[in-house]
Amino acid sequence: MISTGARSDAVQAKGAVDVLIIGAGVNGAGLFRDLSEQGVDCLIVDKADFGSGASAAPSRLIHGGLKYLETGEFRLVAQSTLERNLLLKNAPHLVHPLPTIIPIFSWTRGVSAAVRTFLGSKTAPRRRGALLIKAGLQIYDYYGARQRVMPRHAMVSRARALEDIPQLTRGIVAIGTYYDAKVSMPERFVYELVADGLAANPRSAAANYAQLRSHQAGVLAFADTAGRIFVVRPRIVVNAAGPWIDQVNTALGHSTRMIGGTKGSHLLLKHDELVRSLAGRMIYFEADDGRICLVYDYLGLALVGSTDIPADDPDHVRCEDDETSYLLNSMSSLLPGFRFDRSQIVYAYSGIRPLPASDASVPGLISRDHSSPTLEPDGARPFPIVALVGGKWTTFRGFAEEVADALLRRLGRSRKVSTQNLAIGGGRGFPDGAAARDRWLAEGVAATGIDRDRLAALLGCYGTTALPMARHIAAFPGERPLRHAQAHSWGEIDYIARREQVERLNDIVMRRTSLAITGTLALSDLEDIAGIAADALGWSEERRRDEIGAAVAELSEKHCYRFA
Repeated sequence: MISTGARSDAVQAKGAVDVLIIGAGVNGAGLFRDLSEQGVDCLIVDKADFGSGASAAPSRLIHGGLKYLETGEFRLVAQSTLERNLLLKNAPHLVHPLPTIIPIFSWTRGVSAAVRTFLGSKTAPRRRGALLIKAGLQIYDYYGARQRVMPRHAMVSRARALEDIPQLTRGIVAIGTYYDAKVSMPERFVYELVADGLAANPRSAAANYAQLRSHQAGVLAFADTAGRIFVVRPRIVVNAAGPWIDQVNTALGHSTRMIGGTKGSHLLLKHDELVRSLAGRMIYFEADDGRICLVYDYLGLALVGSTDIPADDPDHVRCEDDETSYLLNSMSSLLPGFRFDRSQIVYAYSGIRPLPASDASVPGLISRDHSSPTLEPDGARPFPIVALVGGKWTTFRGFAEEVADALLRRLGRSRKVSTQNLAIGGGRGFPDGAAARDRWLAEGVAATGIDRDRLAALLGCYGTTALPMARHIAAFPGERPLRHAQAHSWGEIDYIARREQVERLNDIVMRRTSLAITGTLALSDLEDIAGIAADALGWSEERRRDEIGAAVAELSEKHCYRFA
């Protein structure tokens, strides 16, 4: 991977690109990969790191959208279930099946309310009963049949459910079970999409930490982290800035109201007893106020989410005290046999969902579908601005394909490659099954000389990208584990710093790895990682200290992180 500065120089030398994408979240990165695969010369820029905005703050689910059946969004459910199944195949290193259970509190409740919602009512049903959930799961199975990779749903009696999880509230009458999926490192996923685009087309470029400074007569100027200005003349601009879409449009000279987001906050709890009881499953449940919440095992912690509050300031967002209380109280109501309190919080995060602007009184009824409204060229601006509005993590590939096809028509080109079965990042060549995994590991050990268990751990984190990383680690002088987070090593961090377009210390600990969110990062580790990055990237001692201070401040103040 080339540094931001080198990529900026390459863009500056070229001057013109077919498509400029502003915003490197999952939608922008997905489109960048798709267009680059078609041979379109693209530049993707972000004012921060790849995948550091709204795409870093989801519930980490890859799901078909069961609740969207209530609002009649059948097309979205059909697309979502297909894309979920494709992601399980195309990114098996980061996307994994997630058995899910739904506690049911009545047999018939919610049917009439669901019918009213389906017909356009602005209120949502509460305490959806067994008949309604059964019908929904049957429809869900039907839509999930394409490229099916997971079992169908089932209904389980109250007695069996309480025998399985005795800490559940006695108020249930049954539970429904079905399968969705989860993504282990969404931030890294976004980076891998960008890296795939760069590999597909060497004339494409990517710049993180690139601030839009000005635009005039079809030329846009950006500043990189060193303050250097690079300019680009695009034929088409794609505004993929998520909750910042209206701000970017304003910067480009157009006042719009395309986004009306809601805030979602999540907690990561150190609760070993709960994690054991979950046994790899998610509980998808209604809180006392009717809001949909969830809890599941995320990398050994209990991930609890989420709130759904109207909000429009993506630059100042964190999990507030009242949201923390809401989530912990909801867990206590669902699982009265367990204790929940703030001392269990390892990490908290919050983000703005970039939903379409809506006047809906209930945030849960705002569509999660996507669209791409276009501002056509005018006298002062020779390029169109195509905005990527709405959408959700699961459907990014399908959304990118739709927009890419429209842009290809504008450019007078045709599609060369389908992304439907195109592996993503470390999913390329990922071993399928135990026998294939054993062969891959044996060949990898022979090629690199690295310990088999260590290579297996790298494969689990990074997919087949583990092989070049293992070669680097094997040759790294003084290779050793980090002092506290011993699942990671010095050579691994050095590889990431040198090869994965890192600009800041937090890029390593929050986005290229799961070091921060899993609570395994001690202050001594942060200092060591900063030293490794300083050597790799040429930071001064002052810069190294500043990076440590900035990382500690962000993790402590924004994410409730407590350093050991």
